[in-house]
Amino acid sequence: MLEKLKDIETRSSEIDALISDPAVMRDRERYAELMREHKRLAPVVSAYHAYLSLDAQLTGAEEMERGESDAELRELARAEIAALKDRLAETKEELRLLLLPRDPNDDKNVVIEIRAGAGGEEAALFVAVLYRMYSMYAERAGFSVQLDSASETELGGFKEIVFTVSGEGAYSRLKYESGVHRVQRVPETEAAGRIHTSTVTVAVLPEAEEVEVEVKDADLKIETIKSSGAGGQHVNKTESAIRLLHKPTGIVIECQDERSQYKNKEKAMRLLRTRLYDLKRAEQSEKIAAERRSQVGTGDRSERVRTYNYPQGRVTDHRIGLTLYSLGEFLDGGIEPMLDALAAEDAAKKLKGSDEI
Repeated sequence: MLEKLKDIETRSSEIDALISDPAVMRDRERYAELMREHKRLAPVVSAYHAYLSLDAQLTGAEEMERGESDAELRELARAEIAALKDRLAETKEELRLLLLPRDPNDDKNVVIEIRAGAGGEEAALFVAVLYRMYSMYAERAGFSVQLDSASETELGGFKEIVFTVSGEGAYSRLKYESGVHRVQRVPETEAAGRIHTSTVTVAVLPEAEEVEVEVKDADLKIETIKSSGAGGQHVNKTESAIRLLHKPTGIVIECQDERSQYKNKEKAMRLLRTRLYDLKRAEQSEKIAAERRSQVGTGDRSERVRTYNYPQGRVTDHRIGLTLYSLGEFLDGGIEPMLDALAAEDAAKKLKGSDEI
């Protein structure tokens, strides 16, 4: 791990030099990318320097304790050694967390889809409650919310609602919210005062980026062929038509509309990119749909990641066994303690397989 940290420090120094280069500063795209990398590495480098400083102080304190003849000074040295070891252990843990593999989606905006599950109108009303909760949390966190689509019910609930939360790190904070959310409360329409259990499903998806299509020369087989059909003597004598084969996908494009071979090739390439773009979009859509299906299950009452119990004023996350007796504040957007606990649990699982310093 120390070698990895040294490499990160070196890379950070390289970036410092690059972002000061006028030529790099003029290349806005590259400059922005380097600044993002610098921002990611800065906390690691800072913690690494703190670790090296503490380690040097500990070595000095231990040498002092061994060489000191005065009993009182030796005792002071021992106390300093104990304090430095504690701080060094904390810094090691911080470094291990910082070196955990990053989710590439963490900095993205997030699309949240909430749908009514079991419970009819009561479930639809709770969809509205959760939409309000996430909107209030987003405001507290400095994110923005944009409503994408909604299917409202007569009583003010939603059969489904889709919205985007935008801001740096939005996905990293909200990605643990996916799953079935169960609510236990007495509906306003219930005359007998009986507690009903309803569910809603929450899907949390990183906002899809614009699909990029790259066509490599090595993946293409290009043939020139004689044009066919109407066109007079020209089409019979010149090989101006173009046939493209994209080997990875098997897509074949033929163009003979233009009299120029160059123009036919240009058009064929444009058509190929369009076909590949549509293919990528379809794959991306299926990936998102599969992720959505895996997150929400069937929406049955027995499938739940979290329960909101109104009579007891509590909210319980069943994945980590955490119960908070502050339901009102929670539904007003105060979900940070739960999000922090879920992130900490995820990090703890990942740390079990990480390297030691």
